[in-house]
Amino acid sequence: MLQRWHRGEKHALNHLMPLVYPRLQAMAGGLARHEVNSTMQATAIVHEVYLRLLKVRHLELTDREHFYSFAARLMRLILVDHARNRGARKRAGVRVPLHEDMKWVALDSEEVVALHQSLEEMAAVDPQKVQLLELRYFLGCTAEEVAELTNQSKATVDRHLQYARAWLFRRLKPSNSIQA
Repeated sequence: MLQRWHRGEKHALNHLMPLVYPRLQAMAGGLARHEVNSTMQATAIVHEVYLRLLKVRHLELTDREHFYSFAARLMRLILVDHARNRGARKRAGVRVPLHEDMKWVALDSEEVVALHQSLEEMAAVDPQKVQLLELRYFLGCTAEEVAELTNQSKATVDRHLQYARAWLFRRLKPSNSIQA
């Protein structure tokens, strides 16, 4: 289906979406669970991913790893847009972390915008680590799933994620002494 979509078959995406929708819904659900009091629900995130995929004209997604990595990037951009559109307002004293392993980044705040900028900087140097972060923390894949999707050992994935989290922490919280 991905190859048919890449070749420009108009209805290939419509045939692909029912196959990937449950996985995208589960991944978006992982994000939405962290967004208490937010208007961004898992279904809305997946539907926005679909709408953005409809606009894509020339994109080579050769396998499932590429597709889900691209979907992770789209979900990240959707959350960034959502945070920007809401004026990057902080929650009324309630801080909801992106993920338990990254409690120092709150969803639906200006921190998501700063995280996005930092991830773009990291992508210029090491796009593989950004891909791992997106799969693990934005799509909600387990470390084992990330290892399978990227054809790496779980130990390698864990090591790269630990490095990437530490790098992000230093970028986002330079004066803080809390450990990543």
